[in-house]
Amino acid sequence: MTVKPLADRVVIKMEEAEETTKSGIVLAGSAKEKPQFARVVAVGPGGMVDGHQVEMYLNVGDRVIASKYAGTEVKLEGKEYTILRQSDILAIVE
Repeated sequence: MTVKPLADRVVIKMEEAEETTKSGIVLAGSAKEKPQFARVVAVGPGGMVDGHQVEMYLNVGDRVIASKYAGTEVKLEGKEYTILRQSDILAIVE
């Protein structure tokens, strides 16, 4: 199954949260922070959104930092993805 986001939407796959601290302490599920790092899986075409021209500057494969609680989480073929607006991406990690 292929996901093709519309307009200024981006599909990302969040990276796994750390399960242990740097000192080796194992974290309980509730103590883990929601991950902010993700990989871009699909990018919409951009275009006119709410009367403004939106240019897409993200590319598939980019590693990004996303807003913690932005977007909509979906499960496709057993994998979890987040669909959000390009403006909810805070930075590209190089």
